[in-house]
Amino acid sequence: MQSDVLDLKGKVVRKIDLDDRVFGIEPNQAVVHQAVVTQQANARQGTHDTRTRGEVAGGGKKPYRQKGTGYARQGSKRAPHYTGGGVVFGPHPRSYEKAMPIKMRRLAMRSVLSSRAADDAITIVSDFTLDTPKTKSLLALLTGLGLDQGAVVVLAERSDGLWRAAHNLDRVHVVTPNGLCLLDILRMPRLVLTEQAVTELTRTLTTDLKPAQATAAAEPEPAKRTRRAKTEEESEA
Repeated sequence: MQSDVLDLKGKVVRKIDLDDRVFGIEPNQAVVHQAVVTQQANARQGTHDTRTRGEVAGGGKKPYRQKGTGYARQGSKRAPHYTGGGVVFGPHPRSYEKAMPIKMRRLAMRSVLSSRAADDAITIVSDFTLDTPKTKSLLALLTGLGLDQGAVVVLAERSDGLWRAAHNLDRVHVVTPNGLCLLDILRMPRLVLTEQAVTELTRTLTTDLKPAQATAAAEPEPAKRTRRAKTEEESEA
């Protein structure tokens, strides 16, 4: 498939061929969902904690004698059914980390990129630079490209000036191909790629795939003869 390459003024300068294995597949929604759940789970710190009856301060003395009061017997004021007592089944620190095979992660990324390409939500530019690393200049540049609603900008190499210009904008994320996040692509309305970033993403996401030529329709192989067919041919001969 082909896509337009724009300059920073929004004019088409040339065409670029996109790899169908990355930008033209049928999205696998199940794998994308699993990737989203995995990333959200791995982002959790898991530092929540509640105190049990053994961790709450106080409660060292029996509230009242065992018999003769008419009340139910109690051993501590810090039992869970008392106000200020411990928590029975509260959360404690733990890890929410989930593992996902690298081939499935790449498939999820290819699925999201293909979905964005099908929705015409990808803008490819020849280069993405700023004369002055200021937020105002970046906003003017994005507005000229029709990206004022927000976008993920993927650069081939890290640019500190561009990163500082976008640091104050909630709807603009500037990353490199190895730092591209699946959740950012799904949250932001547009995806901006430089030509070099397209090449780098294609190389990374097709590492475990067969070459593009191998995916083309090949000539059908001749049918194998069965033992019965061979026997019949020999008998006729």
